[in-house]
Amino acid sequence: MVCGVSTAAEHLDDAATGDAHGRDDDTGTGDRHGGQRRDPQPAHRGLRSDRRDARLGTASSIVATWSLRFLLTAAALAVLWWVLGRLWVIVLPLALAVLLATVLWPPTRLLRRVMPDALASLLVVVAAIAVLTGLVVWLSPQIATYVEELADATTGGLEDLQNLVTGPPFNLAENEVGQAVNQAVDQIGGWLQGNAQTIAGGVLSGVTTVGSILVGALLAVVLCFFMLKDGPRFLPWMSALAGPHAAPHAAEVARRSWTTLSGFIRAQALVGLVDAVAIGIGLLVIGVPLALPLSVLIFFGAFVPIIGATVTGILAALVALVSNGPTAALIVIALVLVVQQLEGNVLQPILVGHTLDLHPALVILAVTAGGSLFGIVGAFLAVPVVAVGTAIVRYGRERLDGPHPPLHVDPPPPPAPAEPPVDAPGS
Repeated sequence: MVCGVSTAAEHLDDAATGDAHGRDDDTGTGDRHGGQRRDPQPAHRGLRSDRRDARLGTASSIVATWSLRFLLTAAALAVLWWVLGRLWVIVLPLALAVLLATVLWPPTRLLRRVMPDALASLLVVVAAIAVLTGLVVWLSPQIATYVEELADATTGGLEDLQNLVTGPPFNLAENEVGQAVNQAVDQIGGWLQGNAQTIAGGVLSGVTTVGSILVGALLAVVLCFFMLKDGPRFLPWMSALAGPHAAPHAAEVARRSWTTLSGFIRAQALVGLVDAVAIGIGLLVIGVPLALPLSVLIFFGAFVPIIGATVTGILAALVALVSNGPTAALIVIALVLVVQQLEGNVLQPILVGHTLDLHPALVILAVTAGGSLFGIVGAFLAVPVVAVGTAIVRYGRERLDGPHPPLHVDPPPPPAPAEPPVDAPGS
């Protein structure tokens, strides 16, 4: 009997102990010995912490590696920029010679079939110089004739402006206008006297710049002649110089660069021709003087994409304002805007877009940066340089990753709804 009571008591103690442990585990209050909370999964938390530390270490190593690469690349580009600045007297004629060679190569290639290479190249270069010289000689008398008329029109415009400010609603007295004009003249004269040495230095530097331009133009013509004469021999020479492993890549990069430059020149020439003809006809119909010189200027301005045509159109509107009045200037502005829309929405995507494949925003940034750094020459060379650089980068990407499929901006169409199952006969 006693044994039965003691056995039952032991079972009750064991049950009570199990209940206590169960409550401790459920409530997380700890055991009876320590009285502290225990982590149910300390091993898993330690493993997650180790993984997080490993990932942070890997990410830090990657960021440090790419930062070092970026700094080294920036340093190399800075050195290259410094070298180009020192050798700009050679780099600029070389770049102009390459662009001229892309323009003159088609007729040279035709003449090389019937005459020696040197003679064909010389004839094409001389013919190009003769055409440009003849164009300048032909347009100079017209410009000189209309300059006097524009000066008279400008004087008449100033008189109309004076009559406007002296009448209602301004009602300024003529002596007040005269005093304002005299003060402006005195200020200009004082500024000229105070900056006489600076102006003289600027004139001397301008003469030096003109001499440098002439020397650079002569060097560009000579280099263009040799490129036309020995152009087909350049690629084998460069391939032999690059070595057997790099020769295919160097040849492909040179081929793509040449194709990009020649396509850019041809496309911009067609765009400029359309702009010049359309705006020139409009200027003739309106009766704006200097219509033909302005058309020629619009043609050459098209070689500076987007910005060149805008600047030359503004110049044509100013000439119309001075010579024909505000109504004619507004008509010219409307004409320029219509032609610009035709160029931007039709000609540029068809002619230039397939050749360069550059976004208009990138073109504007390139022209702005080139113009701010190197003036008109930089604005002219900015887009060809960016286009060639883009072609080289694309070739490198193709060699590393393979050709990429075009990206689709629009979301994919939703999947077709599934057809309901057909019940079997007899079910």
